[in-house]
Formats: sequence, C-alpha cells, structure tokens
Amino acid sequence: MSKTILLVDDDPDFLEQNRLLLEANGYAVRTAASGRECLENVEDCRPDLIILDMVMGERTEGFDVSRELRNSEYTKGIPLVMITSVNDTIPFRVEPDRTWLPVDALIEKPVDPLLLLSVVARICGGPS
Repeated sequence: MSKTILLVDDDPDFLEQNRLLLEANGYAVRTAASGRECLENVEDCRPDLIILDMVMGERTEGFDVSRELRNSEYTKGIPLVMITSVNDTIPFRVEPDRTWLPVDALIEKPVDPLLLLSVVARICGGPS
C-alpha cells in the first residue's frame, strides 16, 4: 500500500506539479487548497505526511495550521514539512521550532524536485 501525502498550497499550479512528481514516484497524493481544507480533510485522508505551504490566504495560515495539527491528539504524530519562500523576503531566517513552527523539515521555494523527494523519503519512508 502506497504512503499517502496530503499536499497543501493555495497555488493550483504548485499542487498539480508536485502531485504529479510524488505520484510518479509511487506516493498516493491528496491535495488541499487551504489550511481550512487541510484540517477538514486530514481525518478522512489519514496521511503519512503533510506538506504545507507557510503563507496562503492569511499570512500566518501555515503557522496556525501546523500548530493546530500538533495540538490535536489525532494528528500530532503526522510528520509535517513546511514549504516557504518567506526566507527570501524577511531579514531573518525562519527555522523549525517546537512551539512557533512545529514542523519536521522546512523546504525553500522554488522547490527542487530531487530535494522534495529526498525529504519525503527521509521523513516518511519510500512510497510503499
């Protein structure tokens, strides 16, 4: 059975490109276009990994969703990878942190496909 990844981003082109990449490498992929949609679908999806954009409709949406996922008994054990381009736009570096940004990895946009596949394999294992 394939590992399931929930890919969350408000950019439909990003979702499609990375869905195709992950599926071509043996992963089952579900997508969500917002943090709200992610939270609404995470229980049905039961993902092995969530890849979450940091900035969506609201500037803090990815931060808020990551903390909500970590604070839920049901989802706190699901690995999270945050995708962002925010480090290019602010004068300091954003890094994973247990309380402020509780994610397992942070990947900079534009996302290098080989790096994404490497991080996914490291965090949740191979596709099957």
